Amino acid sequence: MSMRRTLGRAAAGFAAATLALTGLAACSAEREGTTGGESAAAEETIVGIAMPTRSLERWNNDGDHLKALLEEAGYKVSLQYADNKVEQQITQIQNMVNEGADILVVASIDGTALAPVLADAKAKDATVIAYDRLINGTPDVDYYATFDNELVGTLQGQFIEEQLGLKDGEGPFNLEPFAGSPDDNNAKFFFKGAWDVLLPYVESGQLVVPSGKSPASVDEWTSIGIQGWESAKAQSEMENRLNSFYQDKKVNVVLSPNDSLALGIAQALESAGYAPGAEYPVITGQDADLANTKNILADKQSMSVWKDTRTLGNQVAKMVDSIVAGEEPEVNDTETYDNGEKVVPSFLLEPQVVTKDDVESALVESGFFDASELGL
Repeated sequence: MSMRRTLGRAAAGFAAATLALTGLAACSAEREGTTGGESAAAEETIVGIAMPTRSLERWNNDGDHLKALLEEAGYKVSLQYADNKVEQQITQIQNMVNEGADILVVASIDGTALAPVLADAKAKDATVIAYDRLINGTPDVDYYATFDNELVGTLQGQFIEEQLGLKDGEGPFNLEPFAGSPDDNNAKFFFKGAWDVLLPYVESGQLVVPSGKSPASVDEWTSIGIQGWESAKAQSEMENRLNSFYQDKKVNVVLSPNDSLALGIAQALESAGYAPGAEYPVITGQDADLANTKNILADKQSMSVWKDTRTLGNQVAKMVDSIVAGEEPEVNDTETYDNGEKVVPSFLLEPQVVTKDDVESALVESGFFDASELGL
């Protein structure tokens, strides 16, 4: 890892920690004096926000939070959700362009499908910010704001490594790995981070994959991807693996790249007779969704990598302020995210692991959840 990359992660972590501690009010205060505070420039600026779907809790939270921040600063905001339908998202973005959007914030469904509509946006002088998911195959994306996606996977892999004592030579353990949606560019980074940690243990025999669904390299990650990040599809896949390969053995660990898949996996395990306790598998996740956090408290999921998406919205709002003020938005990575046409200047925020012991201190005390929502 380069020194720049290390410093970038440190900067991202510091930014995330600072924003999480100061909260929305402080963020608004910080933005006053740039373009925030309902300035004339803000009131003349139209920001289009294209989110992929309402079917995942996190996208509802992301969209609502960013819209509220921008409207508070006086921007005109159009927020659209596309039901995970690529053509619908393209149409929504085109409508935003036709309505004169000055800035587009896009969390893409398919990061390879937006080049034509973004070319139209660029022809009309719109600035494009890729939100959490990189947009590929186009020179017309200006900035990228996300979490350190490879680090998400690394944290999942390291958690498994630690929980099972793999560094100490423990094993063998039965592992079932899953990857995210093949059309989501982030899914590759999540899997790479985890698989770089775990593959050596698979090769040594400390981790065994009875289903055979074990990519020989990171490049084969799509072979175990779950389209659309759907819980039901993950549940069906896990049920198939259990029925076909676990008649006389038990699953010890499941690499799940996010909480949506972890929900389906946990349901499949429950249907197969697995119950919380010493023999329950280690299950990873990501996003700290409400249902999954409850599962963590009930010992049905081991951890979730928490990406406080409020800090991502805060950072994007600051980017918007800078763009409208005629300034260069802050970035901390100019090397990693090559979309096939250009290396997109990026701002990376750092995620953190949340386990049962951390729920109250991390998620409740930060205001991410009310204690009553979790039954605490």
